Amino acid sequence: QVRLVESGGESVQAGGSQRLSCTVSGIVDRGACLGWFRQGSEREREGVASIDADGGTNYAGSVKGRFTISKDNATNTLFLQMNSLKPEDTGMYYCAAELFPYGCTLLTTSYDYWGQGTQVTVSS
Repeated sequence: QVRLVESGGESVQAGGSQRLSCTVSGIVDRGACLGWFRQGSEREREGVASIDADGGTNYAGSVKGRFTISKDNATNTLFLQMNSLKPEDTGMYYCAAELFPYGCTLLTTSYDYWGQGTQVTVSS
């Protein structure tokens, strides 16, 4: 059974930093893509960053240079380091997994499994 569990979301002031974690279990596909997505109030869920099996990364333009996605294969943990946070980064952050991908994207429709989300709030 595939399971993804996020943690680390909290309230922070603009300009601050935060690191999200996602523990992943039950995935046997070593080529799986892992990604972070977010959804603010009255906004659609959007892709933030993704990482492929070889460590290749992909970022949304709004977070490039501020956020870093990484993973620890030994502990099956996905991370999102967020720096220089802005109020518009506020939202529920989800990790997700895409099995047997053609390539890692930031499209929500491509991902097969999702965590329950962790809330990030950035105040001005």
